[in-house]
Amino acid sequence: MINHDPFEDLFVLEMTNNHLGSLDRALAIVRAHSRVVRFNGVRAAIKLQFRDAERFVHPDFRDRTDIRYVRRVLETKLTNAEYREIVEHIRKSGCIPMATPFDERSVDLCVEFELPIIKIASADSNDWLLIERIAATRKPVLVSFGGTPLKDMDDLVTFFERRNIPLAINHCVAAYPHEDSEAQLHQIDFLRHRYQGHTIGYSCHEYHDWSTSMHIAYGKGARTFERHIDIDADGVAVAQYSSLPEQVDSWFKAYQRAREFCGNAQTSRLVPLDRETAYLDSYIRGVYAARDIAVGELMTESDIYMAIPLQKGQLSTRELMLGKFGHRMLKSCAKDAAITVDDIDSPYGKNENMRRQILNRGL
Repeated sequence: MINHDPFEDLFVLEMTNNHLGSLDRALAIVRAHSRVVRFNGVRAAIKLQFRDAERFVHPDFRDRTDIRYVRRVLETKLTNAEYREIVEHIRKSGCIPMATPFDERSVDLCVEFELPIIKIASADSNDWLLIERIAATRKPVLVSFGGTPLKDMDDLVTFFERRNIPLAINHCVAAYPHEDSEAQLHQIDFLRHRYQGHTIGYSCHEYHDWSTSMHIAYGKGARTFERHIDIDADGVAVAQYSSLPEQVDSWFKAYQRAREFCGNAQTSRLVPLDRETAYLDSYIRGVYAARDIAVGELMTESDIYMAIPLQKGQLSTRELMLGKFGHRMLKSCAKDAAITVDDIDSPYGKNENMRRQILNRGL
């Protein structure tokens, strides 16, 4: 399910290795978080990580349980058949299946499973053998630039632009977790200005609340968002940077709240609220006669004064520009009376739409 922009308002729920190598746990994570997705009516992908575990870790290091990353990769591996079952479960849940492939064989697995979007991890944003294999699939790509040097960022963006492959770019601080003071959300502005035409997002790893960064990131223009997800089950400790279903629910609601505040008039002047117009009209000064003015007289600046309240049908300072008077009176007007749109010869009385607006405003 991809719209014209596959990344616009897309949430990526990153399972990482939180399935712990258990198919049942993986399916439980999908069920728990997809329910929250459906309840909030958002568009979300649940993302896996693919590694060809037997080749990804060098044979001489497979027994090195003291190396956390090696241990994690080997202890959480799943078979291709298990991954396929998870992918189908994600589809049936109403979410989009995604994956981050960490090697070339895993890219082939993305193709085999017909995943619509591929993610490039921050650590692989300059792994050109992997990037070229991913680009060969022609699938839309989402990349996180956590800690990536600027030249590598430019090179990767140019690489995908030249191939006309859709690319979204996440601001990311690749520390798990990171403090609020390390979020550096101004980088969203930097990415939006430097890589115009690309959807910019925020891959977050903060852990104190699930609203503040969303409000700020959305207001700055981020339109795709990523968090790690988990469930509190099986007696397993939940990592600080992983979010439980109720926390993801808060995150989604923060997004809805941010959208509500930002509105939908981003590229054009908004149409004001009726009550906003009425309120402002109450502060506009109306045109009053400074003396008795007879029919046929040419009204000048010395013949009028401005005061509130503005009355229905009365001309206001908006219609009379200083030094531009020269309207001839069509009716007589007593001193201190309101001068109306029908009292003078002016373009406002001849244009029915403008005349109606003046007649309907004020007291």
